[in-house]
Amino acid sequence: MNSDFVIDTYAWVEYFAGSDAGGKVRSFVEGQNCATPTIVVAELSRKLLKEIRHSRETEEGRLQKLTFVASSSDVTALNGDLATKAGELDVERRLLVKDWGLADSIVLATARECGARVVTGDRHFRDLKDEVIFVPASRA
Repeated sequence: MNSDFVIDTYAWVEYFAGSDAGGKVRSFVEGQNCATPTIVVAELSRKLLKEIRHSRETEEGRLQKLTFVASSSDVTALNGDLATKAGELDVERRLLVKDWGLADSIVLATARECGARVVTGDRHFRDLKDEVIFVPASRA
């Protein structure tokens, strides 16, 4: 794996929402060498299904977005080595960050494996300044 950026769920959600943060994400998604871990695809799929239930998304829109993720980034699978590293990171990060999740560990392990930076606005990554490009959403 060799990517410059790993796009996390937060970033994809903002990108598809067309928010200010999504505009910042656009430069990393379009025309860049980026990766998306399979766990992010699963989280995004789940979120879009919830949006369908609330009549804020359609099944066609959901599939178009997931297809776009696959066509504009390298979807990286979780293998044994990466899972082992993610598990180790998870134990370490849970001592430092409240509510750190296993998906966060998989995203970070993927970025480290790729020699990439994580593109996110997720507060859990805030302390990883050298490994993250932080694109927080502006909330009114």
